[in-house]
Amino acid sequence: MMSLGGLAFVSPWLLVGLAALPVLWWLLRLTPPAPKRIPFPAIRLLFGLLPKEETPHRTPWWLILLRLAIAALLIVGLSHPLWNAAQPFPRSGPLLLVLDDGWASGPAWGERQAFGQELIAEADREKRGVILLTTAPRPNGQLRPVSLLSADQAAAQLAALQPSPWPVDRAKALELLEAADFAKDLNTVWLADGLADMKAENDRALFDGLSKRGQVTVMDDGPGAVPILLQEPELRPQGITLRAARTVAGAPQRINVRVLDRENHSLGLVTVDFKAPELTATANVDLPIELRSRASQLVLEGGQSAGSIALLDDSGGRKPIGVVTDNPTLGSQPLLGELYYIQRALAPNNEVRIGDLATLTAQPISMIILPDQTALGPDQRAILQKWVERGGMLVRFAGERLSATPDDTLVPARLRQGDRILGGALSWAQPTTLDAFPSSSPFAGLPVPKDIHVQRQVLAEPAIDLGSKTWARLADGTPLVTGAKTGQGTLVLFHVSANAEWSDLALSGLFVQMLDRLVDLAAGAPAGDVDAQKPLPPVAMLDGFGRLAGVPAGVLPISGKDLQDAKIGPQHPPGFYGESKARLALNLSGAVKTLKPLGLAAQPLTRAHTVDFKPWLLAAAFLLLIGDLLIALALRGLLVRPTVRGAAAGTAAMLFAVMLTASPQARAAEESDAQIIAATQAAHLAYVRTGAPEVDATSRAGLKGLTEVLLQRTSADVGDPVGVDLETDDLTFYPLLYWPISGSQKQPSPAAVDRLNKYLAGGGLIFFDTADQNVSGLSGSVGPGAMRLQELTQGMDIPPLVPVPADHVLTRAFYLLKDFPGRWIGGSLWVESANSRINDGVSTVVVGSNDYASAWAIDDYGQPLYPVTPGGERQREMAYRFGVNLVMYSMTGNYKSDQVHVPAILERLGQ
Repeated sequence: MMSLGGLAFVSPWLLVGLAALPVLWWLLRLTPPAPKRIPFPAIRLLFGLLPKEETPHRTPWWLILLRLAIAALLIVGLSHPLWNAAQPFPRSGPLLLVLDDGWASGPAWGERQAFGQELIAEADREKRGVILLTTAPRPNGQLRPVSLLSADQAAAQLAALQPSPWPVDRAKALELLEAADFAKDLNTVWLADGLADMKAENDRALFDGLSKRGQVTVMDDGPGAVPILLQEPELRPQGITLRAARTVAGAPQRINVRVLDRENHSLGLVTVDFKAPELTATANVDLPIELRSRASQLVLEGGQSAGSIALLDDSGGRKPIGVVTDNPTLGSQPLLGELYYIQRALAPNNEVRIGDLATLTAQPISMIILPDQTALGPDQRAILQKWVERGGMLVRFAGERLSATPDDTLVPARLRQGDRILGGALSWAQPTTLDAFPSSSPFAGLPVPKDIHVQRQVLAEPAIDLGSKTWARLADGTPLVTGAKTGQGTLVLFHVSANAEWSDLALSGLFVQMLDRLVDLAAGAPAGDVDAQKPLPPVAMLDGFGRLAGVPAGVLPISGKDLQDAKIGPQHPPGFYGESKARLALNLSGAVKTLKPLGLAAQPLTRAHTVDFKPWLLAAAFLLLIGDLLIALALRGLLVRPTVRGAAAGTAAMLFAVMLTASPQARAAEESDAQIIAATQAAHLAYVRTGAPEVDATSRAGLKGLTEVLLQRTSADVGDPVGVDLETDDLTFYPLLYWPISGSQKQPSPAAVDRLNKYLAGGGLIFFDTADQNVSGLSGSVGPGAMRLQELTQGMDIPPLVPVPADHVLTRAFYLLKDFPGRWIGGSLWVESANSRINDGVSTVVVGSNDYASAWAIDDYGQPLYPVTPGGERQREMAYRFGVNLVMYSMTGNYKSDQVHVPAILERLGQ
């Protein structure tokens, strides 16, 4: 191979043929063209007695140039020119391609595969073999065997590889390489994932082992491309605390994490900010306790790795509740015993088990309630203390026994000796009522009845952290309920008794609501109890791209005791273990404690795309050869009549000259004109390109699915969907513009805002999809998508918006609809106020939040790309119907509001 800057030739010796072009010029110049036959009547011989012979003795110069161009294209094409071709491999041996295929390679796996395929193609051009060595174990626990392969075999194996959801094992890769005993003239390229092995010495050992066998080039994606790891989340009464880790500090970084339930239903979105010098970042997801108990996954948007998802133990399923008693008969006396009130409050919605402590802790119990009447010995208290520290929740009630033992350690706050009596002959204070619950309390939002009075309570000792532990207080500020974390579990104390002796709380509906909130807050049975010896079967596993899938072959059950310290690998990949309704999470972060960069000098994994000119040059030579044949036939008079022969030959020559000399600017103008013509021949649904590849791909697939439905069910002539750039493209041709709200989208420039305002003023319709499923309606604050929408639309002429009225045209533009679901349900749809008279009352802006493009999206085979929840395919059908109504509304406006349609609509409603 010969290189000239960016241009290289695989067979440069063929370029010697260019030296023969002058000889070919001389031969073509001296060779006259073939004589032409001109039919004419024989009588014409009498008109010219003097013979006049005209025979050309030279070929026309433009024809000689054409044939020389054909010869030059053939010679250069056969020499196989390449642009941006790689430098030849320095060693004489085969190519050794080392590929890190662990969890960290997931985000850039496509680029890594493409890069490896280019290296294999380069080895194929140089007639070299290929050795493929991966560093992550396969599902059977062993690394892929290595052997010398042909380029085709290596390319096929590389295309079939997928990243694994566990870390790499470079020590085993070195053992496999040494056992193979290859020659020491290898050309090694190590496509590293940029992360250090759990044992840093393994990285250097593998590099040294590769260096002994030839030249080594280490390449990675660079520090900014190393994936972010979501660490174990922490459940709080008011939400979830999530932590994220990155490899290299030095620049601020912002990521978005979405909270999903087990049906992939979005519960919230949070933004996490890394400060410049920090490697970890923390953020709080504030959710109502009902939603927090449904949370199942924390997913990093755009993460695409097993480390970009943090799984949560199922806490919304069946939760047995244990009540400790040493005398069930005494405690269950109607209207007197504490067990009576506890059972009446919990039994309708929960499974309540009553027994002694040893019996209860031997079962999978999520919450234990300890009434004051139950006495515990020192050994029992130690067992209960360990149970709480392993993740259980202990709920206690005060009474005579607790007031006499202020040094009790199974309480969230230190207590004063004795108790306070409100009212009576010896007290000047009157029974007091409850104050509103603090916003950080699990009981926040519950209404507080005014008829609940507390006559007696156990007081807590004042402390700096008492305020943060207080979940409910009386009107005078003294704590009524306190709670605190102990190990992985929670201690909760009601400072009153569980019956009606000390307060009216047990007689109220608030008592039931407070206990239900505590049940929701309980995380489930502790993993370290006695029942944790039982093996937990695998339920759903993460793949290398961070997607929950089925259970691969070779995955083994794991006991609850070993779950926290399990070694992530082929036998125990990250995922869910246990029962389908009570799953325990095993996250990758349990095995990857810290992220460290690879301690080797590496080049960036960037490679200019190699352009092969050979097929293009040979195709051009073939086309010119056909042109030469046509010109030769025309010069002989075999294509056209004699009277127009010369003109046709000149025209043909001019056409070929124009074809060879046409400028890129002219071709670009022609392509632009072609696009305008195509846009005016049929209506096209358009979407705004946000710059986020996943969002844009989903928008295109969604409008493609909606277009197919329109073509099948309506008479609308709709073409393929079009992606538009607000900064450059003309929006006039599109009746509907779908605008997904993305956090990565740049703010439109003033010119783009002016173009959008003209589009709205001209009758265009923009459908904004915030895709946050109206999280604001659940938490009481504006959702992230709506907040971003307000930022992106600054300067636009957005009219006042209201929720869609029941009689709006959108409810009957084609289908009769009552709601407007997308991938999710529950979000409101907003349109322009009916009082507006602009555009004849037709709304120019529609705002939704149910992620409609994902519900419409289909693949190349017409199959849905994303699941819709909770309604399944019926919900997808209703989403399609809303899309049809929206397109019809954008094209026909308020046509269906005409009174002429009223009888038909009433008839359909009657059916």
